Amino acid sequence: MNIHLVDGTYELFRHFYAMPSAKNRNGEEVAAVRGVMYSLRGLVREGATHIGVATDRVIESFRNDLWPGYKTGDGIAPELWAQFPLLEEGLLAWGLTVWPMVEVEADDALASAAAKAALDPRVDQVIICSPDKDLAQCVRGTRVVQRDRVRKTTRDEAGVVAKFGVPPASIPDYLALVGDAADGFPGLPGWGPKSTATVLARFGHIDAIPDNYREWGLDMARAGSLAATLTSGRDRARLFRQLATLRMDVPVFSSVDELEWRGPTPALSELRGRLAVDH
Repeated sequence: MNIHLVDGTYELFRHFYAMPSAKNRNGEEVAAVRGVMYSLRGLVREGATHIGVATDRVIESFRNDLWPGYKTGDGIAPELWAQFPLLEEGLLAWGLTVWPMVEVEADDALASAAAKAALDPRVDQVIICSPDKDLAQCVRGTRVVQRDRVRKTTRDEAGVVAKFGVPPASIPDYLALVGDAADGFPGLPGWGPKSTATVLARFGHIDAIPDNYREWGLDMARAGSLAATLTSGRDRARLFRQLATLRMDVPVFSSVDELEWRGPTPALSELRGRLAVDH
């Protein structure tokens, strides 16, 4: 069997900004939820049988206590924010397994689910349906892959190396040095994607990079400057790596059998009325 793990928060944001406004008879904005529901119905029609969807019931998490600039729910359009509980309700009504996260993030649930599902010998492949770069750390060979359903591309471990220049295990270190604007941490000054990939391809992790650039054995520009920045900012880089490292201990399921889609629940008929657009 294949396991499909879906980033429900990403899907809701994507559809909110991609689709025109649509309101039901009560004046509620429902276009994004309708879009996600149609998208997941398409996933089932493509052959998906075991599906788990993670959402962020709140945007803030334990990471906000670690770094004051970490992403928050500030600035989210009220029309988008109001659709989060409706999405959760809709996914459950459609019979899907949903993990609404509060203390941790949806990505942590996806990472935990991917790691656990990959341990089951009955599972042929785990497919993480999200293009988020932090989820690249979860990829394992061709067994756990990352799929961008919009661009219709799938990235295995070789694909992660081709994209970032480092293997999945080094992705948290890569993001720590380069920064991740979407999550609200800046990385270290001067450490761009190319220089970061070059150094981490050699040393793997931040802690293994020598302070003295002459010990790097790499022919690259500004090595001395990069080394000095890392030496003075190594503790901050470790903090950013902690922010970028996804949790693997979120309780998601006891068995992958719980993820099997068995069809909609009786609650779907009532929900259809709420999602109907008032023209």
